Parts: sequence; C-alpha cells; structure tokens
Amino acid sequence: MSTNTQPQFEEKRFALRMALRLPIVVSGRTEDGAAWSEPTETDDISTLGALFQLNQDIEQGDTLYIRSHRPDGVPVEVKAKVVRISAASYGTARVGVSIIESKESWLRLFVAWIADDNVAEGIEE
Repeated sequence: MSTNTQPQFEEKRFALRMALRLPIVVSGRTEDGAAWSEPTETDDISTLGALFQLNQDIEQGDTLYIRSHRPDGVPVEVKAKVVRISAASYGTARVGVSIIESKESWLRLFVAWIADDNVAEGIEE
C-alpha cells in the first residue's frame, strides 16, 4: 500500500500552492451511510488539492466532495481523498485532500483565483 502513496508525495513537491480563504462546502457519508454537508473555507489550495478545517469526524482515505465557485461565479464540484488529518483549534481537524476528479475542473478553479487580482478583497458580500 505504501508504494501507492509515494508518487503522491513526490508529485506534491511540484504543486503550486496558494494561501487562499475560499468558501467551500464539503460533503461526504458517515460509516453508516448517512450523508453530511459542512460549509467551511480553505486555508490554502494547490493545483492538486486543498487544506481546510472541518468539524465532521472523518478518517484518512475517506472520499469527500468539495463544492466551490470560480471568481466569475461558475460552480465547481470535485471528488477528493483525505490524505492528511491533524488537530486544529477548537476541536476541529485540519484536513488535507488530494483531488481525484475532475482534476481539470480543480486546476481551472485554482488558475482562475490566481489570475483574479482581488483574491484577498472582494470575496465578502
């Protein structure tokens, strides 16, 4: 199994990463199959994934769905795998995910936010 994870770590070294507070909605299923959904925001995003805080109890290897939008309002939904979980403030978990599909949709989202001059400002409504 460890041979499977090695290329991901190598790949990450070449990923562009950007600190960005991007509003997202994360959803998934509990072990008993119940659906859950939680709004949060990213701490940072990369061309291959994202890091965010989550209250929901999840495990490494879980599949999550992430919904967000590009600066022009176009919605984006991707499937992601939990690759890292660490403790965060207030009992939440910091969750690192790797995008499974569509990597192209995620890359477009990433590039759109990088190209947007008002990344830090103008997100509030």
